Amino acid sequence: MSRSTWLVTSLSPGSGEKMSKHSMRSGDVSALLQHLGRLRDKTQARTGISFPIIVIHEAGLDGFWLHRVLEQESFESHVVDAASVLTSRRRRRAKTDRIDGEALLRTLLAYKRGEPRVCAMVRAPTPEEEDRRRLCRERKTLVAERVEHTNRIKGLLFAQGISAYEPLQRDRRRRLDELTTGDGRTLPPHLKAQISRELDRLELLLGQLKVVEAERDTLLEPANEGALAPAAALAGLRGIGSECAAVLWLEGLYRPFGNRRQLAAYAGLAPTPWQSGSVQHEQGVSKSGNPRLRTTMVQLSWLWLRHQPTSELSLWFKERVQRNDGRGKKTAIIALARKLLIALWKFVNNGVVIEGALMKAS
Repeated sequence: MSRSTWLVTSLSPGSGEKMSKHSMRSGDVSALLQHLGRLRDKTQARTGISFPIIVIHEAGLDGFWLHRVLEQESFESHVVDAASVLTSRRRRRAKTDRIDGEALLRTLLAYKRGEPRVCAMVRAPTPEEEDRRRLCRERKTLVAERVEHTNRIKGLLFAQGISAYEPLQRDRRRRLDELTTGDGRTLPPHLKAQISRELDRLELLLGQLKVVEAERDTLLEPANEGALAPAAALAGLRGIGSECAAVLWLEGLYRPFGNRRQLAAYAGLAPTPWQSGSVQHEQGVSKSGNPRLRTTMVQLSWLWLRHQPTSELSLWFKERVQRNDGRGKKTAIIALARKLLIALWKFVNNGVVIEGALMKAS
């Protein structure tokens, strides 16, 4: 699936091992459904049996809309993580859309045969779940843009010998009029006009940030009976703010997990061993899965040590660091992030309170 074309690779019963390929314009759903219908009719005419159609495609820029269309048409659809599909390890391996389509088809055959760990299928979120996640992701984008505008303004002024100006303060307009350069001149008119336009964009961003944060806080209210009630419970723990609680719930904890290993793997906090013969060592965490959840957990771990110093997890971290004479804090904080994520998962799903954790004062 690319921006311009879709390449459909199919294998029909009764046609031997031959894979057929058909190209069509990207996004042409009607042409895709007609092609699948023709494949079904040809197979039924050849074998006398009506077989179900099973479809697989990679998770990518197209999102999950095509997966939902296929399911609405009663097709069995699967979305696969492209990084989990086995490929050749040769230094110069051939790669074309034709080869990739055949690899996807062989992967689907192995998956339906029940071969373990042949690939990783993606769990498609519902449209409501996908839409709710946009609040935290939009806020992250706005914060990054705010940093860009703030640094640009500071850089322009620093080149004139001014280093004490803070664009995020409320009196930024008044203080801009009072600024003088390092050699005693008033700000040049074009520079001042440029900074004024930067402040216009910055103030627009600040207003949008307030709107997004207000929508987020409304969803996290304890009185809200919606699906984000567990996120409100997370925000009740000391050291977890509204943004962390929303990211934890919307990016990961809302999903069902079979065990703690699946949760750690989804967050990219699972260990990655390297073992071959007598050689055996750890490569660190896998860093696969959801990077937003992993980043938030590492940040939250440092906050947890500050705001929950008497909890069992904080005491475990301090004891482990002391055992290593103060070394290995970064390694220990990753281990704490995994333990804390599992503990919070049990807290929101089963009500298991973290031992020694404190709640916020009402």
